[in-house]
Amino acid sequence: MTPAARLAAAIDLLAAVEASPRRPADGIANDFFRARRYIGSSDRRNVSDRAWGVIRQRLRLAWHFEQVGEARPGARLLVAGHLLVAEGWLLDGIAQNFSGERFCAGPLTEFELAVLKKLEGRPLLHPDMPEGPRLNLPDWALPGLRARFGEGLAAEAAAMEEAAPLDLRANLLKGTRDVVLAALAGEGVPATVTPLSPWGLRVADRRPVGATKAYLEGLVEVQDEGSQLIALLTDARPGMRVADYCAGAAGKTLAIAATMDNKGHIVACDVSATRLEGAVKRLRRAGVHNAERHLLAAGDKWRKRNSKKFDRVLVDAPCTGSGTWRRNPDARIRTNARDLAELVLKQAAILDDASELVRPGGRLVYATCSLLPEEDEVQVERFLQRHPDFEAVPVPGLWAGLAPGAAAPVEADCMALSPARHGTDGFFAAVMQRRAP
Repeated sequence: MTPAARLAAAIDLLAAVEASPRRPADGIANDFFRARRYIGSSDRRNVSDRAWGVIRQRLRLAWHFEQVGEARPGARLLVAGHLLVAEGWLLDGIAQNFSGERFCAGPLTEFELAVLKKLEGRPLLHPDMPEGPRLNLPDWALPGLRARFGEGLAAEAAAMEEAAPLDLRANLLKGTRDVVLAALAGEGVPATVTPLSPWGLRVADRRPVGATKAYLEGLVEVQDEGSQLIALLTDARPGMRVADYCAGAAGKTLAIAATMDNKGHIVACDVSATRLEGAVKRLRRAGVHNAERHLLAAGDKWRKRNSKKFDRVLVDAPCTGSGTWRRNPDARIRTNARDLAELVLKQAAILDDASELVRPGGRLVYATCSLLPEEDEVQVERFLQRHPDFEAVPVPGLWAGLAPGAAAPVEADCMALSPARHGTDGFFAAVMQRRAP
């Protein structure tokens, strides 16, 4: 593909993302390229990088366009505007790539040219920018993020703009971390151990691992180090009964099964049959034999039948995903204040339901990939007020036995991870125990 054709494809991809603002951009991109198999791998990477560059700067670009009188720029203007203010192109060079030739974007209209001329020469980080676009954070999330980070907010915002690393988890059911390191190195994928997770590996240059023998044979899974630590905090041991209550495609179920050494019983629950179906191949590849899946549905009596029967219940609750914005930049603009309000209510209801499964002396682990206190500490405080038969278990006291030698990534009694402080996605976890009679 010519540079102009790649640019046109990036516009088409961005237009598809803009047309479905509630759908994750990575899913849209997968469909986009699946329907265009003629686009080779290097061209696909170029097209993706350009579209994602615009998505990462979407809040700032929106502010720039508002300043020049265009409140609703389309994909063509967004890409051209990004070339001007973020990539330093000249307007003449942009116009040449909007040539209208075969496979190229159509010529810029007089209106588009007029808008872009007003943007020409403006820096991406303009001195008049308010805090939200300056930090590349949505206004609705600023109060919670300020409460979390205080003076460190700017550093965290900058870390959320960096590319996320590729983290892997060594599958202890099939080998030690050293064995997996050697296997990856033998296939030309050098990795280093992660500082916090005792199972974690980090691949610095994000080279693909999906086709490696180590991955295909189940020696490793792709999993952010922070997500691994949630499974670690669950502290599931051989012989226990464990419920992964919001299991999705079972990423944490896999890690928990390894800590149980395939002994005992783990149930991966979810409200989505599609997500649970996607777990089957992963469980088989990892060699997990002590897990079953359960679809949570309206009128389901499974929870009542299993009341107070589980040693561990993990609730990895649906949330805003603010801790994953460096990995999923489109979520900054896909989520809003109304979503936050709805999610807080949903999280509370899920916690109440899942708590019924915990036996006396058993533990309930509540986790999110959010950095917002409303979804984290506040949610836990309210749960404990509603359920006086549960008490908080301070994470610092657990940590020494779970990750010897690693500094505990905690805030007060809870685990709180962030990109700037820990190099992970943003994760929160709290451990609560049902009081024994």
